[in-house]
Amino acid sequence: MTSTLNSNPAAGLAGADLDAYTLGLDPTHVFHSWSAQGTLKPLVFAGGSGCRLWDNAGTTLLDFSSQLVNVNIGYQHPKVVAAIQEQAGALTMVDPKHANLARGEAARRIVDLAPEGFTKVFFTNGGADANENAIRLARLHTGRDKVLSTYRSYHGNTGAAIVATGDWRRMPNEYAHGHVHFFGPYLYRSEFWATTPEQESERALHHLRRVIEAEGPDTVAAILLETVPGTAGVMPPPPGYLAGVRELATKHGIVLIADEVMAGFGRTGEWFAFDNWNVVPDLITFAKGVNSGYVPAGGVIISDPIAQDFDDRVFPGGLTYSGHPLAMAAIVAALDAMREEGIVENAKTIGAEHIGPALERLAAEHDVIGEVRGLGVFWAIELVADPATREPLPDATMARLRADLIARGLLPFISNNRIHVVPPCVVTPDEVAEGVAIIDAALRAL
Repeated sequence: MTSTLNSNPAAGLAGADLDAYTLGLDPTHVFHSWSAQGTLKPLVFAGGSGCRLWDNAGTTLLDFSSQLVNVNIGYQHPKVVAAIQEQAGALTMVDPKHANLARGEAARRIVDLAPEGFTKVFFTNGGADANENAIRLARLHTGRDKVLSTYRSYHGNTGAAIVATGDWRRMPNEYAHGHVHFFGPYLYRSEFWATTPEQESERALHHLRRVIEAEGPDTVAAILLETVPGTAGVMPPPPGYLAGVRELATKHGIVLIADEVMAGFGRTGEWFAFDNWNVVPDLITFAKGVNSGYVPAGGVIISDPIAQDFDDRVFPGGLTYSGHPLAMAAIVAALDAMREEGIVENAKTIGAEHIGPALERLAAEHDVIGEVRGLGVFWAIELVADPATREPLPDATMARLRADLIARGLLPFISNNRIHVVPPCVVTPDEVAEGVAIIDAALRAL
């Protein structure tokens, strides 16, 4: 084998030639997630700023995906980039058992945003291992085993987190034990023959109560919920649902875990999505928006009663990169910038005054739109082949739609028969209008 480690084949390449080289290199050597490797056609990105990305040839896309719904602060925010650079110049790595200023300041800022009664953070590398460790904490705290989660959910691709996931991705990975699934509320495709949000909430809570009773309340360690299910369809819970889940958990001594990995840190127009419904969980998992993915980071915000279990008892878990200094510096800078620049408030206003009304207008003009739903900068357009039967638009049609949106200058987030409208929290009214106009044109072209 001829080694290229000491050479740089990309030297001298620019523009479209560099993109072509990248497209040859990537599928040759990179093994991609959730993909059949031989069918991949990845896009090339070389740079970005705010809500826009571009390749080496200069083709620019308006980002309505936030990559994986995580770049909440937008691309290349100068304060976050500078903080990472400064920390890299001081100390790039420290063992989690030692103290570091960046880690302490990151934890302090996070618990300052959490409800009263949360004073400690366990840092992880991302959302999956945040949920993994939240499940571990719940089981250790209760002495029970079972974890209840919804079928329409995604909690990450590690041992327990992927089995807690409800969608198809858990099925080839069902090696963990003690997981039970139930149906959460989804009025547009109600499992409970409901016709109003109130009925959906009441009947979904009845269903959950019966699942708890049938499984045995004293066997259930945790109820794990995405506060607003994200990849499954951006489904804000109906009135009273989260409060009802909280009541059931409290009644039976079950730990309520709020998965805020996608919905947290401004995505719904609040720092945490559960703030929209005034419900307080026992454990809060986070990642993504906490530092917009500039350096991988996640964690569990632990309520005091659970944290106190381990004052004199060893917590049997840890990660080499827990609280990595570069990630912590990015968290500090990102949260400070979000506060100073009113980024969470912008997300709330943009959703209420621009994205929501614009999508409602689209729905009125296109029969292919079955429903729009969301809040903040967290929305979904559900597309149907038949408005009466609500048959989902076929995968092949969705693939053509995605290609057309990209060709028109928009980077979309497509999931099943839905366009998720999830731009960075810094998106402007003009950018919303531009993106929605592209979606409108693409739907007309269908």
